[in-house]
Parts: sequence; structure tokens; C-alpha cells
Amino acid sequence: MRIILFDGICNFCNTSVRFIINRDTRGEFRFTSLQSETGQKLLEKHNIPEKTDSFVLVDGDHVSIESTAALKVCTKLKWPWKIFGLFLVIPRPLRDSIYRIIARNRYKWFGKRESCMIPSKEIRERFIE
Repeated sequence: MRIILFDGICNFCNTSVRFIINRDTRGEFRFTSLQSETGQKLLEKHNIPEKTDSFVLVDGDHVSIESTAALKVCTKLKWPWKIFGLFLVIPRPLRDSIYRIIARNRYKWFGKRESCMIPSKEIRERFIE
């Protein structure tokens, strides 16, 4: 099972989750917020610092964070989003530096919520509590 951990109070992150759900035609991804009990347990299990506020992809025993996680997710989405996986050839330090600029400014640029998103009835089964 592939699980995406995301910042549940970030508007950009919540929009990204909806984007993924709409393009994940095979239903490969499940979601949980970093702030949830499940999210915290997964961070601990995979030795990721608890204060991580990055996009995290847990794929079995393998964990990816930041730009690598986002791009690996793209490779599983329907066309044309798969093509973004080609950016994995760019050295990670360069990709992650761009990722971190967006991450640092995401609340300022996109805003944040008071609490984590509550999934609609139609997509609730995709979320892990």
C-alpha cells in the first residue's frame, strides 16, 4: 500500500491531495495527515523526524520525502502527469532546494486551515485515520 502523508492544515497540500485523488485512477494511494496519530506513528516507524512538515510517500518499507516523494507520486498518475517523473534525473539537492522554497512559503502564498481537511463521503475510504 502506498500512503501519502501531508500537512493537513495547508491549503496547497489539501489541494494537492484532491489533485492526486482525481488522477489516481487505480486508487493506489491512501492518505493521512502528518498531524494525525497514524501519521505520527508512520513517521516514527520509518525514523523520520516528528517535526517533519514535508510531503512523505510511504511505499511498503520504502520512504521518500520532499521532491522525490512528489515526483514518484506523479509517475503513478494518469497521463500527462506521469511525465513529471522525468525530473527524478535532476540531482536531488537541486530539486529539494526548489521544493523547500515552495514549502517555506506555502502558508503565505496559499493560506492554511484551522484544522485538517474532513474528506467527503465519496473519498473517505482513501483516508487512513
